[in-house]
Amino acid sequence: MAQDTTSPSQDILSTAELWVKSGRNVAVATVIETWGSAPRPVGSHLVIDEDGNFEGSVSGGCVEGAVVSEAVDVIETGDPALLEFGVADETAWQVGLSCGGRIRVYVEPLISSKHS
Repeated sequence: MAQDTTSPSQDILSTAELWVKSGRNVAVATVIETWGSAPRPVGSHLVIDEDGNFEGSVSGGCVEGAVVSEAVDVIETGDPALLEFGVADETAWQVGLSCGGRIRVYVEPLISSKHS
């Protein structure tokens, strides 16, 4: 039996490709940097469509909700965004980074040619 060597990140990027090919406008969020304790490693992906549907993970908790919301804006404007979440601010518990870490997430649009 052949072993599946596809990583979760490759699966998410394949999902993004399928969604774009089917005519959906999507954004891909990627963890590009972490400090301290972080729920997901660098290279983790989340794919989001214009309706807020998503697959994958960049953090969990409320951070994901904030990334999905920002991704919908990125899809609408076509402008990428760099997001940072961490315990430095008083909302750390609210966004789910009470573990003492910080993450930086890059969100970029992938617009379907059927909608452009």
